[in-house]
Amino acid sequence: MTNPNEKLALSLEVLKQLQDGGKVAIRSADISRTHRERLLVTGFLKEVMKGWYIPFRPEEPEGESTSWCAAYWKFCSDYLAERFGDDWCLSPEQSICLHVGNRTVPKQLVVRSSKGKNNLTALLESSFILDVNSSLPQFGHVKIDNLNVFSLPDALMTCSPNYFHHNSIDVKAALSTLLDSSELLAGLLEGGHSVVAGRLAGAFRNIGRDRIADEILKAMKAGGFDCREEDPFDKAPKIVLNIRNHSPYTNRLKLMWEQMRTPVLKNFKVSPGKALTKTAYLKQVQDIYLTDAYHSLSIEGYKVSQDLIERVRKGSWSPDLRNEDKSLRDALAARGYWLAYQSVRESMTKVLGGANAGVVADDDHSDWYRELFAPSVKIGLLKPADLAGYRKDQVFISRSKYLPPKAENVRDAMPIFFELLQREDEPAVRTVLGHFVFVYIHPYMDGNGRMARFLMNLMLSSGGYPWTVVPVGLRAKYIDALESASVSLDIVPLTKFLAGLVDSTVRSEPKAR
Repeated sequence: MTNPNEKLALSLEVLKQLQDGGKVAIRSADISRTHRERLLVTGFLKEVMKGWYIPFRPEEPEGESTSWCAAYWKFCSDYLAERFGDDWCLSPEQSICLHVGNRTVPKQLVVRSSKGKNNLTALLESSFILDVNSSLPQFGHVKIDNLNVFSLPDALMTCSPNYFHHNSIDVKAALSTLLDSSELLAGLLEGGHSVVAGRLAGAFRNIGRDRIADEILKAMKAGGFDCREEDPFDKAPKIVLNIRNHSPYTNRLKLMWEQMRTPVLKNFKVSPGKALTKTAYLKQVQDIYLTDAYHSLSIEGYKVSQDLIERVRKGSWSPDLRNEDKSLRDALAARGYWLAYQSVRESMTKVLGGANAGVVADDDHSDWYRELFAPSVKIGLLKPADLAGYRKDQVFISRSKYLPPKAENVRDAMPIFFELLQREDEPAVRTVLGHFVFVYIHPYMDGNGRMARFLMNLMLSSGGYPWTVVPVGLRAKYIDALESASVSLDIVPLTKFLAGLVDSTVRSEPKAR
């Protein structure tokens, strides 16, 4: 008789075959009832809606959204293709998001189709699909990650006027990728869209693309249309946007940084406190190590004891001498944190000596990362090549609806990030946005949170603020603030959270420049 473990193994083999075939959205018809029910009971399969499932991780905690966010876009493309064939397209607004790399899981995904019935279909994690009976793009759709979307010119011509105001970062980033007016003029002239043409002319002039704006107005006039230019944005960007030769992510980062500066400065009203000498400052940085390591590692889910951290700090921990430590992921994390902390402290010495904090971070952050995972390389859990450069695969953030950029976009985004950091004059902005944008890009497969907090503290030192610990007891509030910034681009909660921590640290013990 086949035992339960063997039966489950058979069902897992069936699931693996489906996944190897590219299946993420699994229908009832794709798998037998026996295998389906067994996988549901054991947590390897999760129902999204009646008759539709996704592979799941049974160890994923209740309320966790990682598996769903990882599957979301592929599930939607499979589900919509099954339901509507090729007669569907995402809304022009959502199309713009995807064109500029914004793949945050939306609360409501609007889909156009001639077969649409204006129905709202509930999915997981309070997300929905709304299928509307509406016309498809005038010049046909294009595909992004197997999703039918409006071409970028079509999307810009069709989207709601309010979208320019409420989602100005994505729209401006999208406008900056168009090389000339020819990609828009055919649709504008053929449809006689004089109001839309005036809005687009104003939008292009807003971002400094005067030539395209003038070409649109002249072409519409030549076509016999009365076209009045109107700027749909509140204000023009103060930064220069890259055109065409960069990932749209680079312009999104510049626009985000500019938009977030004002609320950061408004809400980060903290005095650095009493200045100390460089020697005294570095001593206090070293003295707070034990507390910082405990909280920073605990935030990431490592079960680290004070005793373990103390052994690592004193050098009494060694994978060569203590066989039991070789198998402890937590011990490796603690040892790596100690090594990285010393590397960050060396970087801080340069900043306290007057070096540009952004330049130092750019030059040294790779060293911090290598030290963070050096113990895992030493015992063979990681290969040395794993520490070479930024991630080469997609990464997902636990319990977040935000999806970081694809690996190929990281290499465009990181140089722009450090450029922004180097040019920023305000220490508060360097601190808050340095932490947030690093996490937003998520350049590594692991260690991003720890690296971001190291970066935050380096930026704090550049403004005379003390090394500040993010307590594990406030983890939920911390994660919620990061989620608001990532999904809604609302930097205020994170700013207030970090400012409160810094202020408490300043008041409890004077720190240095």
